[in-house]
Amino acid sequence: MRAFIGLTTLLILFFSTYPLFAGGNPVICNLDDKSSKVSKLLYEPGKLKPIDSVLQVQVGQMAPDFSLPSIDGKQFSLSSFRGQSNVVLSFIPAAWTPVCSGQWPGYNIVMKMFEQHDAKLFGISVDNIPTLHAWTQQIGGMKFDILSDFWPHGGVAQQYGVLRSDGTAERALFFINKEGVLTGILVSDINIRPPLEDIFKELQKFTQ
Repeated sequence: MRAFIGLTTLLILFFSTYPLFAGGNPVICNLDDKSSKVSKLLYEPGKLKPIDSVLQVQVGQMAPDFSLPSIDGKQFSLSSFRGQSNVVLSFIPAAWTPVCSGQWPGYNIVMKMFEQHDAKLFGISVDNIPTLHAWTQQIGGMKFDILSDFWPHGGVAQQYGVLRSDGTAERALFFINKEGVLTGILVSDINIRPPLEDIFKELQKFTQ
């Protein structure tokens, strides 16, 4: 019951305080001047093939290790969190696009949802560091680390099987427990944000 109430509260907060995107087109709620200016900078790719890759990993296996640079100049290795915390990897297709510009800031609003499940969230994109830095600053900054999978281009996305034929990544989340084992995978239609309730269900597996 407590978990249900918590999720309900998060959903109300999430969907009432940030722009919603349907089919890649912005439906703006409580849009201020800054958000309006940002929306003019975004590239609208149009309707894309929902999923354009083949997964290379599955639930129950060890998550492939990797090391990537963050936009803050740090280097992060997945294996360094083993035994320390659960990890959630959030792959997005590209910076400066509408759905992505709503998805990650939305996670800022519900960071407690990740923290309550002792989960460290990482955002991953194939964009280079300068691009990611400029974009995330423009949309308000992130409360979680953003990693660049730029070179070798999409190397980690390819490891996990979410590199699309056009060189971008799928809109995908991978849930990895403290033992380094994949407990959940969500590969969503690239044109829409992953449902928050699906993310919550996967996070709950960390404490079951």
